[in-house]
Amino acid sequence: EDPNFMTQADPEKRLEDKFKKSNQKLEEITKGLNDYLEMKRLYFPRFFFLSNDELLEILSQTKEPRAVQPHLGKCFEGINKVHFEDDLKITKIISGEGEKIDLDNFIDPETVNNKGNVEKWLLELESIQWDSIRTYTVASLEDYKKISRRDWMLNWPGQVVIAVSSVYWTTEVSVALRTNTVEGVTECRDKLSHQLRDIVELVRGKLAKLQRKTLGALTTIDVHNRDVVAKMVELQTHDITDFAWVSQLRYYWEDSWKDGQAVKKNDKTVIARIVNAKCLYGYEYLGNTARLVITPLTDRCYRTMVGAVDLLYGGAPEGPAGTGKTETVKDLSKAVAIHCVVFNCSDGLDYESMSKFFKGLAGCGSWACFDEFNRINIEVLSVIAQQILMINTAKRESKEMFHFEGSYMKLNQNCNVFITMNPGYAGRAELPDNLKALFRPCAMMVPDYAMIGEIRLYSFGFENARDNAQKLVRVLQLASEQLSSQKHYDYGMRAVNSILVAAGNLREILGNDPEWSESRIVLRSINDVNLAKFLVEDLPLFSGITSDLFPGITLPESDYGTFTDSIKSVCETGIEVAPGNVYKLEDKIEYTTKVVQLYEMLLVRHGIMVVGATCSGKTASIHNLAKAMTKS
Repeated sequence: EDPNFMTQADPEKRLEDKFKKSNQKLEEITKGLNDYLEMKRLYFPRFFFLSNDELLEILSQTKEPRAVQPHLGKCFEGINKVHFEDDLKITKIISGEGEKIDLDNFIDPETVNNKGNVEKWLLELESIQWDSIRTYTVASLEDYKKISRRDWMLNWPGQVVIAVSSVYWTTEVSVALRTNTVEGVTECRDKLSHQLRDIVELVRGKLAKLQRKTLGALTTIDVHNRDVVAKMVELQTHDITDFAWVSQLRYYWEDSWKDGQAVKKNDKTVIARIVNAKCLYGYEYLGNTARLVITPLTDRCYRTMVGAVDLLYGGAPEGPAGTGKTETVKDLSKAVAIHCVVFNCSDGLDYESMSKFFKGLAGCGSWACFDEFNRINIEVLSVIAQQILMINTAKRESKEMFHFEGSYMKLNQNCNVFITMNPGYAGRAELPDNLKALFRPCAMMVPDYAMIGEIRLYSFGFENARDNAQKLVRVLQLASEQLSSQKHYDYGMRAVNSILVAAGNLREILGNDPEWSESRIVLRSINDVNLAKFLVEDLPLFSGITSDLFPGITLPESDYGTFTDSIKSVCETGIEVAPGNVYKLEDKIEYTTKVVQLYEMLLVRHGIMVVGATCSGKTASIHNLAKAMTKS
């Protein structure tokens, strides 16, 4: 009846006219979109670290500057939010911990140039945050001389406190060594011990949350500084060129240099030195974050990494899981205030996605740490080697602009690439020789758990930190030897860290309660973190280990108040796991204990895996906890 039907229904025409044209149009649109995003990314290189979806979300809301706020944390290390005045001018940056920093100059996203161009005012924000942190550092250096250190460290942002304290530590030790006597170094050690006692006393008192964080990070650095000087006294070091001193990461306030020439007289900056290598302080705002404990292993890794940076190579820590490879690279970036992006590699990575990442690094001067780098396919690794070589060559020639993967872009000399590797694991490739030549390797095997535990406990305000840390490590060591072997048992660095975090939280809650000695707090933390994961037959063995190492210490029954009543009430009323499917449960002591332990795990872990046989109550306990915690 309708001849047009046959024309429309012809499959050849449908394919030719509709689908092929639509696909062609779609390809044109995709190319146009990619070119547009590339243009925005080249203007503000930190956009290279975001996916296309995330970037589109930011660019689609550019007319309203406040709408960009939730995405700031993806572009900056420490800036979680910015403070908008009533006229939309930006006057402060705010970290994830709530620390506020006043900017040297305000940023106006509503000016003619910035209106609708989010990348323009973000580029301003990047530059002004560097200037503002430098201004704070200069002011804090002056303030340090005028007031007592005890008052000074509560007056400034955490990052500035650590940087300025490190500069003065270097100065004081250098002065002591120039006296060319062991007595001078001994006096310096005693002074540092006194400063450390001041901090531990302050941590025990009433402090704001931010101040507690600042002092926790400062303690970690101060304990290391004191131990370095104590070791020098032990070795009778009294020469400023001695390796025991020059092998430490030292901070100097001196003229900035470029290509061996002083940039400007009196244009001073912080310069970090280790042995004969140096690295300029980056003034990136990092927030008020915790710092990594510096062990001999960390020190050795720092020496290798800073030496590599100074000679325009990358750094490559390698070793088994949980030895602190990635964390050490991240902490070194904090030590020199440079933005560091951690990227988890997989065998699905291609050279194009990596070139996008390298463009971001080269443009904004960040560091990147490619985690488990040798999981990338060997074919892709060879191309990556060529890409890194192009950036290194441009850095050696001190270029400000260079050609890279089809783009002519700016180059920031601070950029650097670090990789971490787990050699010998399944699915790992051997690095090709042209890639090996670009990196300085550093073997990282077993960290010093006891030393890490001691310094972390110090930072939480524990006085008898050394004994408690050694007992903690011994408990885990004996448990690994005596308990049954299960896939989910872990006695490595991550287990130690969980116990330390729990001990710090408990210490803060209990304050100076005379009933709770430090050993009792540590024992309670060990039990809270570990008992949940042990099988029934392993519990008596573990109990025997802890009672031997903590003799005479008994723990009271934990009082969870209405929480346990709420769990029992949910058991009676039942849990609806699916519409019309209600579980009625018995509130046996074994079951309610597991629900409580699950709650305790949530307090110290980011994520939890509940392990057990079928029908042992895994799903029921998760639902029960959720319902009990939200029960009014």
